[in-house]
Amino acid sequence: MKIKYLLLSLVVITFTACIDDDLEAPGVNEAVEITSGNTDFSRMVAMGATMTAGYTDAALFQAGQMNSYPNIMASVMAHAGGGEFTQPYMNDNIGGLLVGGQPFGAPRLYFDGAGPATLPGSPTTEATNVMPGPYSNMAAPGVNAVHMLAPGYGSMAALMQGMANPYYVRMASSDDASIITDAIGQAPTFVTILSGFSDALASATDGATTVSMGSVGEFQFAFGTTMGALGQLVPDGIVSNIPDITNNAFFNTVGHDVVPLDEGTAGMLNGAFAPYNGALALAAQFGVISADEAAARTISWMAGGNNALLIDDDALTTIDLSALGGPVLPNMRHATADDKILLSTAAIIGTTVGGNPTLINGISVPLDDTRVLTANEVAEIQATTAGYNATISAIVGQSSWAMFDAYEFFEELNSVGISSGDFHLTADLVMGGFYSLDGIHPTARGNAVLANAIMEAIDAHYGSNLSDAAVDAGDYPTNYPPGM
Repeated sequence: MKIKYLLLSLVVITFTACIDDDLEAPGVNEAVEITSGNTDFSRMVAMGATMTAGYTDAALFQAGQMNSYPNIMASVMAHAGGGEFTQPYMNDNIGGLLVGGQPFGAPRLYFDGAGPATLPGSPTTEATNVMPGPYSNMAAPGVNAVHMLAPGYGSMAALMQGMANPYYVRMASSDDASIITDAIGQAPTFVTILSGFSDALASATDGATTVSMGSVGEFQFAFGTTMGALGQLVPDGIVSNIPDITNNAFFNTVGHDVVPLDEGTAGMLNGAFAPYNGALALAAQFGVISADEAAARTISWMAGGNNALLIDDDALTTIDLSALGGPVLPNMRHATADDKILLSTAAIIGTTVGGNPTLINGISVPLDDTRVLTANEVAEIQATTAGYNATISAIVGQSSWAMFDAYEFFEELNSVGISSGDFHLTADLVMGGFYSLDGIHPTARGNAVLANAIMEAIDAHYGSNLSDAAVDAGDYPTNYPPGM
């Protein structure tokens, strides 16, 4: 399969940086006098989901948490009156979680010489071993906008019923606490918040099939209520809007036309799909579907390496030819360049179903809709994201808080890349330097560049000079070795 991150087996050492055993973060240039301007960093609290928590390489683990962008920012703020920044560290650098001894999430990914692979080993962090906070970093994987308001979202009893977040359970200050009350309870002088990212992420990585982004109205209620509570008690902060999740490496690494076929196999497949194509022509003839839709759904294979994958598309017209003595046709078609194949789908393309050599995923069996974002689904996610961002802009505009345009930051990264010192980071998986091996969350180096960009926005709004002590992206790794 033509997957971009392959053929990299000899280069991993060039971008694997050393990680100190004690996880000491890179230092800040103390020769620069850093001031807070007209704000106060003495008690900074971060709110958000995966990216804010330090999730990277498809897991939460100590080194990733140490290199979370809020922790990097706090290391600079410490030289301008910032206080200690605490985080609910995982037990180790394996990743994954246990809930009552049962695995919840897999260990982190590492680069095995050909591409992302799951680290051998088992999670050791048990969610029910509560380490009550609250912590400066109140972000947790899976936190949607409305979850920040929910009492009992960290309740052990609710967790046993599948109604709480295990990452928040292990750090909630009490069973009836909410993320917003735990944040406000620390009397923060400065808050960073990224709300709505997990809402978009959950929908997109599900193929926008069983999980949908909440409506703009629902987000407006959740985010507006959160900001209303913060605005009454927290003097200053910065809000990030939401990037277009569909533009990251997770959705743009696996091509739509990655099926190589020899002449014999192509001929066999064309013969197998001939009855289906004939039924499409019949449906068009009787006006059940248009000629254009019939053409778009026609399955055709050729010898060579650029055959398009076979996918399900629920948006296609349901064709029931039983009245004509025919079948109910599946809603399948070839993928196009406008469809986005999920990175997680790469592992099953070309594999057989139940060991049957005639049933091949993506070739004779269409990829189900959870493994692909169709063009229509991409458009829906992008439109909802735009609605969320308009809401964020309007609400922040009514406050005295600063705003960071994460949408534009990631648009630049995903189109032309972002330069930082001697480094130019791009959206390419593995080699780009910004996205970790999961194709969604930043590497430590990516987090350093993101932290610098957010601090620039803080400086512009509050008159601080955090940017004068911007961290050096080269001090942060792009890859964590398996034996760490």
